Amino acid sequence: MERFSPYEWYDAHPCNPGSDVVENNFTLFNSFWFGVGSLMQQGSELMPKALSTRIIGGIWWFFTLIIISSYTANLAAFLTVERMDSPVDSADDIAKQTKIEYGVVKDGATMTFFKKSKVSTFEKMWAFMSSKPSTSLVKSIEDGIQRVLKSDYALLMESATIDYITQRNCNLTQVGGLIDSKGYGIGTPQGSPYRDKITMAILNILEDGRLHMLRQKWWSVSSCLDEERHETGPLGIHNLGGLFIVLACGLVLSIFVAIAEFLYKLRKTAEHDQRSLCSVMVDEIRLSFTYERRVKHKPQPPVMVKTDAVINMHAYNDRRLPGTDNMSCSTGMTPVFP
Repeated sequence: MERFSPYEWYDAHPCNPGSDVVENNFTLFNSFWFGVGSLMQQGSELMPKALSTRIIGGIWWFFTLIIISSYTANLAAFLTVERMDSPVDSADDIAKQTKIEYGVVKDGATMTFFKKSKVSTFEKMWAFMSSKPSTSLVKSIEDGIQRVLKSDYALLMESATIDYITQRNCNLTQVGGLIDSKGYGIGTPQGSPYRDKITMAILNILEDGRLHMLRQKWWSVSSCLDEERHETGPLGIHNLGGLFIVLACGLVLSIFVAIAEFLYKLRKTAEHDQRSLCSVMVDEIRLSFTYERRVKHKPQPPVMVKTDAVINMHAYNDRRLPGTDNMSCSTGMTPVFP
């Protein structure tokens, strides 16, 4: 954009107004340095001059400001907010420790599962619970919940009940995954004519999604979901997506402004040089997109020639003395060749 905009080129030798050489400081390396300096909040010694490039610079500064601010705020929250650290994450962790006591509802289905299990981990857990029946086994689910809330105690019970309770009590949570998987069924007498009808009805409501809707209706509530979580997550595209849209809109706007600047300058140059608009456009585009060079020749007005004395500026540029480009403006002298 800097090379394309005609207002970013300036005289390479300000002390020599007759010079036909103009420069542009924004090379590929300098443009990269400008972007990095803005991102690091350090700025840069290079500043854009044209309106189109200033739009790019301004929108990039706004983008980096929000990005750095969001990252700093999220990092501070990540480092300062107290995060929950559960000492157990699975049944193996519970079986290996003795600090947190655990148990089940007495004479319940979960107790029967541990009592009859042949898995070594579950056998070890049942041996621990059976050795302390007065403290490990509770009379009801309500008693177990109260004990969990008041002491270091873990209650083992069915996942459906756990989901129902944790949805309504935000101080309770499920730790780890399932240690066993079983389904529910509806019992009927042997040979009952209602068995097949009940089976087909369950399959129908399962296939059309009504069973899931019923579970969402009676199990899932918003009391805990609406509360603010104390854990900080990474910044995703849903957090910063609007910022990228603003950046893209600013870049598109700068492109249209640069095209308008380019066309306006071409028109003025064509009128000044008395050339066609197409020829001026071809020259300007060729010189602007020649990335190997940092200078381009600015168009010169036609030279008025007199019969008795001729001053050819192009001949002067070819015959200027060595070192004349660095002459001080204070001398007030300009070499003239006939």
